[in-house]
Amino acid sequence: MSTSGDRAALAGLHDVELAARAAAGGRAAFGELVRRHGSGVRGLLRRMGADHALADDIAQDAFLVAYERVAEFRGEGAYAGWVKRIAARLYLKRKAREAKAALGREPAEPEESSGHGEALAVGRMDLDEALKALTPAEQLCVSLCYGAGLSHSEAAAALETPLGTVKSHVKRGLDKLRSRLVPEAAAGRSVGG
Repeated sequence: MSTSGDRAALAGLHDVELAARAAAGGRAAFGELVRRHGSGVRGLLRRMGADHALADDIAQDAFLVAYERVAEFRGEGAYAGWVKRIAARLYLKRKAREAKAALGREPAEPEESSGHGEALAVGRMDLDEALKALTPAEQLCVSLCYGAGLSHSEAAAALETPLGTVKSHVKRGLDKLRSRLVPEAAAGRSVGG
């Protein structure tokens, strides 16, 4: 069957070549891009704060936008970064709509999860749990810069936010993560030592 041969041929192509084929109408080439990068996009969205269902929905929307705009991808950066920026923008727009709807309400403080105590009991904390302690802006900026591998400048461009603001959110977020994760390890050493 030539279909498996076509898939194998597509799997051997670089993302730039696949994007060029997709721009020329090659749906199978675009399907290969989705296969390669779908889980990374969903993972980024979950790190940004989306639950699994929302991450799936936004990832699907991001790939639809990417398909419509695939001719704009020139290979100047990684395709994964390009589609992740699209997904991040879609997620931010959704969060902005939700924030406008909740204008009259006080912002909720991050809650301690029941899994936190269990994580302490075994001497380590899950990064996803630690990220929940950050403000949404800090979580988003840390996720983009460290989860998606974007530079501070790329994250600022993707978020349409000043570079200094992104750097501040990243610094505060990393400081909070260190204070939550490092003292636990130090406490474990001092008890045994």
